[in-house]
Amino acid sequence: MRLTTFFVTAVSNQLSAVSAWLDKAEGFASERGERPDALLALRLAPDMFPLATQLRFLAFQAQEPVFRLRGQPVPEAVLQVRQEGRDGGEQPGSWADARARIAEASALIAAIAPDEFDAFEDRPIAHDLPTGMVFDMSAEQYVRDWALPQIAFHQLMAYALLRQAGVPLGKIDYCPQMFAYIRPGSAPSA
Repeated sequence: MRLTTFFVTAVSNQLSAVSAWLDKAEGFASERGERPDALLALRLAPDMFPLATQLRFLAFQAQEPVFRLRGQPVPEAVLQVRQEGRDGGEQPGSWADARARIAEASALIAAIAPDEFDAFEDRPIAHDLPTGMVFDMSAEQYVRDWALPQIAFHQLMAYALLRQAGVPLGKIDYCPQMFAYIRPGSAPSA
């Protein structure tokens, strides 16, 4: 599979699923007479980041690879999303802010040209972390071994936090893109 198609399809599916979860979470909070903003403080464990951070890190992790694959520096506006995530425990922002970050990431992914990264699969990428560690990989290795797992991690944490709060999510919500492939007549009847 071509690198651009692989990356864009995977990330688009993940961001689309999360956006739908946020819709469900909003409805869930509304039915209970609550504001969804309260969900942003949810944590699975005291030493883990809250939902506010998970959503912002997800948005950052979806955007950062676009610039690295282009051989460009990550723009300050995208780095700010990462910083918002780091500050999410003390400054969670609003539900609308979190939704906007997911929408911004989705828009950036949707704007990628159909074959934009394909010629650069072997391009070397030095991925440096704020901790000082540096990983040397090809663009393909970066997408497969770093970018997609990071996105998936923060997506899964958001899912777990929303489920823990009682938002009615299930496996069908995690991978709704699979219904495009369902064989006619093979779905269980309700």
